[in-house]
This record gives sequence, C-alpha cells and structure tokens, in this order.
Amino acid sequence: MDRQPAPLDAANPLGIDGIEFIEYATTRPQALGALLEQLGFVATARHRSREVTLYRQGDMHLIVNADRRSLPQSDGDPQATVIGAVALRVRDASLAYRRALDLGAWPIPTRAGVMELNIPGVHGPGDSILYFVDSFGDFSIYDVDFRPIPGAPPAPPAVAGMHLFGVVQAIDAGRTPEWIDFYRQLMAFRPLPAGRWFGAVHKGTLLESPCGRFYIQLVEPPEGAAGLRWEEQLIRVGFGVPRVADAMRALQGRGVAFLEPALPATDAKGALTRLAQGVSFELVASQAGGAHA
Repeated sequence: MDRQPAPLDAANPLGIDGIEFIEYATTRPQALGALLEQLGFVATARHRSREVTLYRQGDMHLIVNADRRSLPQSDGDPQATVIGAVALRVRDASLAYRRALDLGAWPIPTRAGVMELNIPGVHGPGDSILYFVDSFGDFSIYDVDFRPIPGAPPAPPAVAGMHLFGVVQAIDAGRTPEWIDFYRQLMAFRPLPAGRWFGAVHKGTLLESPCGRFYIQLVEPPEGAAGLRWEEQLIRVGFGVPRVADAMRALQGRGVAFLEPALPATDAKGALTRLAQGVSFELVASQAGGAHA
C-alpha cells in the first residue's frame, strides 16, 4: 500500500487506520460468494490449507470462511452466516495487541497452522474476533496464507465508488454505556453527538474510529421485542458511496434487491439491502477516506 500508517498518539494509541478485512463464517460459502459477486466483489485468492476464500473490490477485502469450527457453537442455525471477525489496520500489530491486552482485552488463542501467518487478535462482541494487522509497504498478509486464483484480477475496481464505512453491532438492552466504554477505553473510539446519523437506520449510538475512517453503530433491541431473538454480535456491514442513488442503480442492475427499491430523493437517507443468505448490507453517503457527502 502507498498510504502511510496513521500516527501513534494519545488520540489514537493503537495506531488504527481503517479496516483491513471483514470475515464471514458460513456453512454456505458458494451462496454467500454469489451474493458478494452481485455486490461487485471478485474471488481473487484461496487459502492454502483451509476452505477460505478472499474476495476483493477496490480497497475492500472480505473473507468467506467455510470452516465449521469458525461458526458459533451455541444453539445456532446450522445454515448460519455470521460476521466472524473484523481486522483493524494498525501501525504496529504487535504493539497494538500488547496495548489492548494491557487495557483489559481478552486474547484469543492462536489458530495458525504450519506455514500460516499468526494474526494477533482479541475477543470482540459475541463470538467475533478483533484482529490487528499492520498492512503497510509491499508486504501483504494475503501473500502468506492465500494462493491467487488463476485468471482472477488482482485488484477489481469498486462499483460506484464503494468502500467500507463501518459495522452495526447488536447489543443487549441497557448495555450501551458498557460498550461505549469498551471501544473508547480499548481503542479510543468517540461517540458522536445524539441525533447525528448516517445511512438508513437512525437508531442506537454511533462511534467514530480514532482515524475517522469508519464507524460502529450500537443498537439495542427495539421496544416490545420480548419474543425477538436478539444476541450481542456484529450484524451488518455498511458501504460508503459518493452518491446513494447511483450506487443503488448500479447494484440493482447487478441483481441486488433493496428493502425500498425506489431511488432515494436524498443521499442522507441511505439504503438497506434485503436479507439474503442471512446477511444484509447498508449504503451510506460517504467519500472514500472518511469524508461524508
């Protein structure tokens, strides 16, 4: 990458500089892969020893992990697809990992096999993992663990300027203060003022990363949802786009269905895809690099 790492200072003690990859764990990798291809992602590489595929689009990396050991083991749907991990791009992965542990994070046991890269990580919401990756310069973590797929483009372009904007996290009722403290104390995230929203779902609490490149939205269960199955976990990925209507038009042409198929009159409204393969995605008006339209 030609971008310089984020500075390491009191406002960004882990040196966070965006999201390196998001990993989905699934028992239906082909169906999920077909959905990602509709969104413009291209399978570019496969893991050397596991049933794991790397999908790329622009500067985004999504990993589809079909190893059944990666799925939650607690009374889950056997056809479940979950966000299993988010890898944070940092200035120095070892330093970020050690500092996170010093601040109270719980380490995950190493899962690296022979000839595999050991990526440091800590426990995230639910059964998810927060990884730390220093991906600057010519070296790439994907060069170690993955083999390129013959004929696949190494850097497929982004559809309608899509880039990673953030993730939505479901939390239990009354747990917002605890999760704000978790992200603020561990990684220096900042809660946005009440009433400031991006995207299609205006609820919960928005946290801005210390680098200003992505967001986490904390959402408690809605009122009157006593019978609703609600677990603390990462539930949705948000894509930033320069213009929501243009991105919707492009994705609809690729077969992606939206909850409200009509193009929005204003970019501020955002757009939400229909649930497919157990996942949904959100479009948010945003310029690449963190500036909002």
